[in-house]
Amino acid sequence: MKIKRLIYLYIFLLICVIFLFVFLWKISHTDKQIVSTRDLPQIENGGVINIVTDYNSIGYYVSGDTIAGFQYELTKALERDWGIKVNLFLENSLSDNLAGLQSQKYDIVARNIPVNSDLREQFAFTNSITLNKQVLVQRNAASNNGIEPIRKHLALIKKTIYLPKDSPVILRLNNLSGEIGDTIYIKQDSVYDTEQLVMMVASGDIDFTVCDEEFAKIMAERLPEIDIKTDISFTQLESWAVRKDSQILLDSLNSWFSRFRSTKAFKNLYDRYY
Repeated sequence: MKIKRLIYLYIFLLICVIFLFVFLWKISHTDKQIVSTRDLPQIENGGVINIVTDYNSIGYYVSGDTIAGFQYELTKALERDWGIKVNLFLENSLSDNLAGLQSQKYDIVARNIPVNSDLREQFAFTNSITLNKQVLVQRNAASNNGIEPIRKHLALIKKTIYLPKDSPVILRLNNLSGEIGDTIYIKQDSVYDTEQLVMMVASGDIDFTVCDEEFAKIMAERLPEIDIKTDISFTQLESWAVRKDSQILLDSLNSWFSRFRSTKAFKNLYDRYY
């Protein structure tokens, strides 16, 4: 009988210990969630907002001893209007940008991201900053042994298109493959960005890449060998990205963009680069 009581006591104590561990784990987990939140109030308290953009001929570039670019000047306008220091990072890989956003290395990904349903499941996006579409970059006939540029999507069957690694254009090309009922080969390049791939098309190192139309127009002025007249997508929204748990930051950015887009300063900025 005495042994039985001891067994019951041990079982009771074991249950208590288990409940205690579960209780402490929940408290610890809740604390981590609270600490991990980084929205606009936490950013304002720290006085610094971390923004990443890519280095290219429109968004951010260096000309002599001057830094310029559409995204660069937008971030400077944001810094001025909000009174928060912008810590600007340069990183061309969109997948690395978004990974850094999730890990809280960055607070905003400030580049022209063509928003699609897959990305919306993981991140929050501002209202559209620009409207754009994706175009096929290929060589014109004069620079391609007289071969005429592709104009119909069906002609892309079994062709290989080079894209930066994890480019959002991949989803559009996969959908296009389904639409034409055959394969379009996609080669993801982990070394070169879009601008370099366009230059490789012009030089004949590769035959095809895809980029947004406005960027393609600027590249075509520099590279007369390329043809950019074949659309790959309809007009798309392009926006900045934030974390889904940064709702105050998202709402504040949307309010700021709504005001800033109506100013002469934004019109001059847009006309200068687009």
